[in-house]
Amino acid sequence: MDFLVEELEALEASGRRRVPRVIEARQGPRIRVDGRWLINVSSNDYLGLATHPALAAAVAGAVGEDGVGAGASRLITGNLARAEALERALAAFHGAPAARLFGSGYAANTGTIPVLVGKDDLIVSDELNHASIIDGCRLSRARVRIARHGDAEHVDALLRQGGGRRRLVITESLFSMDGDVAPLAELREVSQRHGAMLMVDDAHAVGVAREGAGYGGAAGADVVVGTLGKAFGAAGAYVLGPPALAELLWSRARPLVFSTGVAVPVLAAASEAGRLVRGEEGQRRRRRLADLVAQVGGASHIIPILVGDDRRAMEVMEQVKEVGVLLQAIRPPTVPDGTARLRMSLSASLGEEDVGRVLEALELLRRAGFDVPRGTP
Repeated sequence: MDFLVEELEALEASGRRRVPRVIEARQGPRIRVDGRWLINVSSNDYLGLATHPALAAAVAGAVGEDGVGAGASRLITGNLARAEALERALAAFHGAPAARLFGSGYAANTGTIPVLVGKDDLIVSDELNHASIIDGCRLSRARVRIARHGDAEHVDALLRQGGGRRRLVITESLFSMDGDVAPLAELREVSQRHGAMLMVDDAHAVGVAREGAGYGGAAGADVVVGTLGKAFGAAGAYVLGPPALAELLWSRARPLVFSTGVAVPVLAAASEAGRLVRGEEGQRRRRRLADLVAQVGGASHIIPILVGDDRRAMEVMEQVKEVGVLLQAIRPPTVPDGTARLRMSLSASLGEEDVGRVLEALELLRRAGFDVPRGTP
């Protein structure tokens, strides 16, 4: 199978070959890579809960009681009482009628979109939506029209072109690679005017925005996808919507029907994280994160630094590592061609010494001619 080697060589030549680094110590504000400790501003552990002692204790207790695996898909013998309880807690937290758990955000989007629309229907999707949304749209076999990023007027124009038995407008709320927030109120108004459903992927906002509840529910979205693997510090995802959707997913969402249920440790960690996110601990960590965003000068906790060329982005990432900061380079197809970037994502777990080093790295980038935000001391 020489073609496999040829494809790898082509990726290497273009600067797009992906090789994961090995993290040699626990996740946190500082991680060890290749025997070296680096300040971590590349993870999605926005509240710093991934290594919280309360989550570890909850996991240990749950494993002692119920073991590890779910044993089967939830429709066979894997519908654990812990999963049902977590779904009820998530729905209550968001003020949603119902919630349904999935093993990942990718599974939630690729499983739910084809349930909402099919080959006779229409989707209007933001051009910068996550790959899981793009793939969910493709799997649905619906006609897809691509809207300019964050442009509600263009969504309106695309819907006015007509077509589609059912219509779905879909967007991220806080965009994972750009750090900006979609105009959700305008998108809701446009969707309602054209009789379309509005689906919002709230993965990078839940736990952080609006007391942790994210943006989608407050904007009146019909369907919201949240994650347990970012600010919640665990894994998995969930879909919020009407009870009829939650029930239909049991029969139609293939990633749910044909996957083993979420494991006991994940359910325990996510449940405990939900308690923390809702309480004073979550409030304190959100305030800390907001302070860090102000210090760095970002519009949100996700701060892109545009480089452009793929190879150059990798080179700059290595230069930043020399000052002790891990600032991940992001290349196509994760982002559009010609927009390779360094993606900074802040965490409430960063200490003041860590922040000082991050600001030093940003100054290095500024002197190199990159457009870098300026924060407040």
